[in-house]
Amino acid sequence: MLDFGGQCYPDARASDPRSLGWMQGSPPPADKQISFEGGRFLDFPEIRWSLSHMRELVPTVSVRRGANAPLSFGAPSAADAAAVETLMFSDINGRVRRFDEALFDTYTDGIVVLHRGRLVFERYFGALEPHLPHACFSVTKSYAGTLAAVLVHEGVLDDSKRIPYYLPELRGTAWTDATLRQVMDMQTGLDYCEDEVGEQSSSSIYMRACRTRPRPVGYDGPQTSCDYLRSVRKEGLHGEVFAYKSVNTQVMAWVMSRVTGRSFAQLLHDRLWRPLDCEENGYLVVDPAGIPSASGGLYANLRDLARFGELIRHEGEWDGKQLIPSGVVDDIRSGGETAKFKDEALPGYSYRNMWWVSHNELGAIEAMGIHGQRLYVAPGAEMVIARFASHPMASSVFSDTITIPQMLEVGRLLRG
Repeated sequence: MLDFGGQCYPDARASDPRSLGWMQGSPPPADKQISFEGGRFLDFPEIRWSLSHMRELVPTVSVRRGANAPLSFGAPSAADAAAVETLMFSDINGRVRRFDEALFDTYTDGIVVLHRGRLVFERYFGALEPHLPHACFSVTKSYAGTLAAVLVHEGVLDDSKRIPYYLPELRGTAWTDATLRQVMDMQTGLDYCEDEVGEQSSSSIYMRACRTRPRPVGYDGPQTSCDYLRSVRKEGLHGEVFAYKSVNTQVMAWVMSRVTGRSFAQLLHDRLWRPLDCEENGYLVVDPAGIPSASGGLYANLRDLARFGELIRHEGEWDGKQLIPSGVVDDIRSGGETAKFKDEALPGYSYRNMWWVSHNELGAIEAMGIHGQRLYVAPGAEMVIARFASHPMASSVFSDTITIPQMLEVGRLLRG
């Protein structure tokens, strides 16, 4: 058993979804069935199966791959894999750990490590397989933020405009006087709490509107994500401090769709999935109006997540084509205003275009999602790490003590 803030859970081996028999059988026994209704799919250890099988539980829309065969990363050599696997590092609390054992300690479902575009390490655990899409959660935001930054660079969007310029429906809401740039950098003052718990919390109501969480019997709340966004009111001032609020991403995606006439799923296909020749289709959870969840609804396979990271590491160039302007990537890497970043869990970081910017020795930028999802792009080590997990605790605080120094030490190894 592992203890996280006084709550104890079976370790990764004891909670392996295959050995526990979740959703196995024809039909599975009643006590081994997982459903969306009632929220059991996010209970532990059920979550270790559901994050790799969400399309079997909720309505989704495809993010189609292209027709071309994907470029291969190659196979890891035995020497490369062994060097990473046996790497020793100290976690934030000073405990010495071995890389492969730390993967179990953080409930890793799968991990890919690329160095100079070559696969040096790849492992899958539990329910995850190479072809299966897994929950990205808020890693989705970094995809959306990158697309928005590209549209700003191209002049399709003007980040100095206030949101009602694009979405008149949001006049009189929290975003009446918020600029698109403030939304893209999470610098808005909203009466919305990201980490609230309880059935009537703002985040719970928002997720039920997006249909990323189940609706109780007799539900009469907002029917769509747009309905919910129209109800959000202002609290505080815009532009003063960084304040992480998932609803900002949904507003940003609504702006992109309104101006381009393309849904978030279609934009991902047009700009990323098809030109990157991804291996598999991705998919997005949709609300009853068919609107994709841009704040946390993307599911992708691990290698395709790594492809996106490699595109960013190459400053937007892929297979000889400039898919993203290099200036967009430079803007992300430069980070946001550190004086406005008050997140004590990530000292030294900033936030730009919905990416977390470490400002560390590797120049790493990160896309993060709850329960341990991570895309770590480290230009200083010519490295990309893509990681999926099903940690029992949603907050990354419980795994960052291991994961942050683990990724940094792999970068040092490959750089050296």
